[in-house]
Amino acid sequence: MFPTEIAALARLLVDEARGQSVRIAAAESCTGGLVAAAICAVPGASDVLERGFVTYSNRAKTEMLGVPGDMIADFGAVSEPVARAMAEGALAHSSTHLTVAITGIAGPGGGTAMKPVGTVHFATARANAGIIHRHEVFDGTTREAIQLAALRTALEMLRERLA
Repeated sequence: MFPTEIAALARLLVDEARGQSVRIAAAESCTGGLVAAAICAVPGASDVLERGFVTYSNRAKTEMLGVPGDMIADFGAVSEPVARAMAEGALAHSSTHLTVAITGIAGPGGGTAMKPVGTVHFATARANAGIIHRHEVFDGTTREAIQLAALRTALEMLRERLA
């Protein structure tokens, strides 16, 4: 279902999280649930994945994760503050220890000079350990390439927070 590298990352993540008894939630926009799907593709994922939030619209980000509407209006949905708020919101609206949030522009349209197609903001939040943000501009030739690059980065970030 997923490329070999991504399937391997998901398998490692599940094994490492299970070994630490860490539960995970994902708050996804431009990846539309790919993080949760990659984790779910691993046997035993139910020991690790608590839930996924697919918050593609701004309204969903506000209703499901508590991202303030004025924050989205001020910074845009694809921004560091929104990614951080999504990660915090996923932690607050779940029974998990670790969350990842992804918001970006997968294209082919929607980009601007300030936020070109391929711009993605990530954030991980860990209970009592703060938030880590990462910003990438992926040079993908297709929507799928950008989404897969974002998925890979999200899985890597989750593994880094477990280390």
